[in-house]
Amino acid sequence: MEDSNTDIIIFAKTSISAGLIIGDILANDPAVKAIATDVFPVVTDEATLPYVSFRALKMENLPAKAHNGSETLMTEVCCFSDTYAGSVHLAECVRAALDGRQATMDGITMRSCFFEDREETWEDDAYIQRLTFRIKI
Repeated sequence: MEDSNTDIIIFAKTSISAGLIIGDILANDPAVKAIATDVFPVVTDEATLPYVSFRALKMENLPAKAHNGSETLMTEVCCFSDTYAGSVHLAECVRAALDGRQATMDGITMRSCFFEDREETWEDDAYIQRLTFRIKI
């Protein structure tokens, strides 16, 4: 049997990898780390409150004549806590970590990240703050 790993083609990272940057920023932010038990991409069934999850919502590609141009993403970050005040406090820490931020990681550059909107809800014994960020890659 042949080793299939020799046939792997490595592509340059695109905005599809933006979640890696968001996750890294949140998981390493001192204020978020001091409160959240963990930071998860998309969703998890094994979380302990309070925690943060994030996911991509939509993407817009703005092509240019000579190259791919920039891409704008909408990303949702959810802050879960057992108290309303705890969810708000965690959301404030997440906003401070991401709003106005630029970052580069593994060949992909987040040119900007700005807070766009929020929504709050209650689900499965947790208060949830849903924050939306507009990200340019």
